[in-house]
Amino acid sequence: MTVSEEFTSLTGQFRGELMAHCYRMLGSIEEAEDLVQETYLRAWRSYDGFEGRSSMRTWLYRIATNVCLTAIERRGRRPLPSGPFPDALLAGERADPAAVAVSRAGVRLAFVAALQYLSARQRAMLILRDVLEWPAAEVADLLGTTTTAVNSGLRRARTQLAAALPPEDELSEPADPRRRALLDRFAAAFERADVNALAELLREDVALEMPPLLTWFTGRQTVARFLASNALAEPGRLRLVPVAANGQAAFAAYQRQPGGAYLAYAITVPMVTGTGIARVVTFFSPDLFGPFGLPREYSATQGSQPS
Repeated sequence: MTVSEEFTSLTGQFRGELMAHCYRMLGSIEEAEDLVQETYLRAWRSYDGFEGRSSMRTWLYRIATNVCLTAIERRGRRPLPSGPFPDALLAGERADPAAVAVSRAGVRLAFVAALQYLSARQRAMLILRDVLEWPAAEVADLLGTTTTAVNSGLRRARTQLAAALPPEDELSEPADPRRRALLDRFAAAFERADVNALAELLREDVALEMPPLLTWFTGRQTVARFLASNALAEPGRLRLVPVAANGQAAFAAYQRQPGGAYLAYAITVPMVTGTGIARVVTFFSPDLFGPFGLPREYSATQGSQPS
C-alpha cells in the first residue's frame, strides 16, 4: 500500500461527519465542501508528521475547526444558513443510534441559524463540547486557551443559543406519524395551490424565510397572502418531492415551465411543532438539488419521483 492509499484508507471514512462539522460552523453546504477539501489538503501535507498521539478522527477535526475559524474571520457572520444539509451525508457518521440523533439535531436549521449569531470561538466551543462531546481540556488545547475559559465561553454560548432556539419539546421528530400526515397535507396544498388548506397547517406566529433573499414574512395571514400571489398562484405550478434535510423532512420543489417541463426550483424546509408549522425556510437555488442526488428536471409521467 502506498502512502497515498494509506492516507485515503485512514481518513476517507470521516468525510461525511467533517462535512457536517463545517456546515454547522459556516451554515453553507458549498463552503463546507470547500473547507473539507482544504482540511484534507492540509492533512495530506502534514501526514508525515502525524504521530498518533490523538486519534485520526480527532486530528482531522482539529484541522477542520481551524480551517473554519479562519474562514469565519474572513467573511463575518451569516444571519441564516445559505443552503440545507442533505441527511444522506450524515449516513455512517456514527453507528450509535443515540449519537445519530444528537448529530441530526446538530444540523437542524434553527440550530445552525442560531449558531451564526455566536462568535467564531463560541461556536467552536459549543459544537465541540455539546455536539461532538469533546472534553473541555481537548477543546481548550485546540483553541489555545484554558479549560476555565472554555467552560465560561460555553455557558455564554448556551445562554445565547437558548434564547434563539424554539423549545425542544415543541419540535416533532421525523418519524412521528402525525408529522408525516401534516407534511403530506402541506405538499398537497402547494401542488393544488390551496391557500386555505395550507393556512390551516400554519401556526399563527409562523415565519417564512427565503435565503438568499433578505425579505421575510411573519404571521399566518401575511404568509398566506404572500404565497397566494406567488407560489400558489395556480394549481399544478409546483411538484414537491420529499427529501430529508437538516435532520428533518423537507421538499424539493420543481416549477412548471411554459413548455410543460418541471425544472428544479427550490428546497423548502418546514419546521413542524405539536401546534402546527412554525417556520418555513425556502432556498431558491437549482444548484442545491445536486447534493440531494436529484436531477434538474422532473417528469410528471413518473408519479412523485423525479426523472
